[in-house]
Amino acid sequence: MQADLSPVIAATAQWLTCAYPSSGGALASALCEVQARQAVTVAAWLRYPTPMDAALVGMAGPGGSARLDWITGADGAADDHTDGQAWRTWVDEVVASWAASLLTDPELAVLAVAAVAEGEHTTGTPSTFRRLVTPDESDRRAAALLRHPDLLAPVAELHHAQLLDRLNPGQALTA
Repeated sequence: MQADLSPVIAATAQWLTCAYPSSGGALASALCEVQARQAVTVAAWLRYPTPMDAALVGMAGPGGSARLDWITGADGAADDHTDGQAWRTWVDEVVASWAASLLTDPELAVLAVAAVAEGEHTTGTPSTFRRLVTPDESDRRAAALLRHPDLLAPVAELHHAQLLDRLNPGQALTA
């Protein structure tokens, strides 16, 4: 099941860490990447909750990073290295937006992790998302840009209402 979404998860996590890089050396970079990957994994599992959903995104593709690049001001940088940027076609805008929301709102992250724990993706495999849900001080330092609510707001706000509806269908949540 995870293999079906792995291109989307890998590309979207890479996009997040390129747009909001770590603020330190190799260890900080690794901690930042783990947090991005955990947030993107939870978001992808929420967005594509069934095997059929995962198969459909695998066939149709998620849409790419063009709008996200434009919003963050990175659209010109992608044009410079088009041949080496094929991974950008696997970036999912909704997943990136939901992951940004989870990274900047700890309560929402807890709700999302609880929701995916009940889904088909975690059947038979215990999943922990500690660095997403309860980051320690070294996690926060490493991902200072990745977790900064003001910096991620333009991306998080794109599909925030859909995330709230997915986590609590039919009920209005206040953000």
